Amino acid sequence: MWATLRDNLEVVWGAALALVIVVLLTPAVGGMARMLGVVDAPGGRRLNRKAVPRLGGLALFLGIFVPALAFLDFGRETRGLLLGAAVATTVGAVDDFRGLRPLEKLAGQLAAAAIPTGFGIWVDRFTFPFLGVHDLAAWIGIPLTIGWIVAIMNMVNFLDGLDGLAAGVCGIAAGTFSVIALSLGKPNPAIVSAIVLGATIGFLRHNFYPARIFMGDSGALLLGFILAAVSVQGLLKTAATVALAFPLLVLAVPILDTSFVVARRLKYRQPVYVGDRNHLHHRFVNMGFSQRRAALYLYAWVAILAGAALGTRFVHPHAHGVWHLWPTIAVAGIAAVAIAASIYMVYLLEIIKLANPRIRRREAEVRERKSA
Repeated sequence: MWATLRDNLEVVWGAALALVIVVLLTPAVGGMARMLGVVDAPGGRRLNRKAVPRLGGLALFLGIFVPALAFLDFGRETRGLLLGAAVATTVGAVDDFRGLRPLEKLAGQLAAAAIPTGFGIWVDRFTFPFLGVHDLAAWIGIPLTIGWIVAIMNMVNFLDGLDGLAAGVCGIAAGTFSVIALSLGKPNPAIVSAIVLGATIGFLRHNFYPARIFMGDSGALLLGFILAAVSVQGLLKTAATVALAFPLLVLAVPILDTSFVVARRLKYRQPVYVGDRNHLHHRFVNMGFSQRRAALYLYAWVAILAGAALGTRFVHPHAHGVWHLWPTIAVAGIAAVAIAASIYMVYLLEIIKLANPRIRRREAEVRERKSA
């Protein structure tokens, strides 16, 4: 009981300390970025109308690192997590400063992702539905974990194209992971996730529309790395049968966004690593949504899917081999809301788009420029 109470308090205090640090440090980091000339100028596929400093990831890193030192059990896995986060932030910061070639950036991401696996954060066992718990050999579990971490790092990076979007989505995901990890008796991942939640809320004070600073690759790679590593440490390495559903539901929006964009680039034989304006947030803006409204719509979608993950964790319709009426109805209702929200988003982005002549004309112009 006392251990649980202490863990709950550390979750709250960790989030609060991260929030305060990021709120206070972010303006100073923004000023430093302006002095160094590390700014995003308007134009191209960027949506900002004036130069905005990036490198906000440095404030996020300090806002996560300091509370982690204060509240985490500083064991082997924690050291691997923080060291990997430092490498991910450094790779992103170098890219923000001078730009990295795609292979150089990927090499840095692989190096960061490999660090926590060397400290024990990798999927060494997994529960398969109907098959039970199975141990995974290192030659399977470690590459899978590295691939998962690199994938989520890039998905968050792709999502960071709208004021406040990546920070808000990562904050919702982190808060959900914290609750689930705490319920699974995993205090360290729960505290780390809560710290990320506090840091992202603090960053949104300066990053929500109109943004006064961007997180840059340093922030996107950092948040993607930590969310991916925490999902392995606190959720996937568990005997829960639905463990895989937790991160897949919570991170469904960045996963879908990246999958759609990569599939489209492959279809039109374009390099996967070259940016474009086909992401979900760009499509909302192309329809006439303001940045604020587009971000809020995507927040709502992520929150609904996160609620479905929480429902999967805490509502058990088939407990002890017996189906229970009201939990079954609750699960069906949660699933219906999540599916309805997803269908509505597809309706907005695809059906309404087809009826909008302005969007059709704009896409036709883009296709003509590409074929010219």
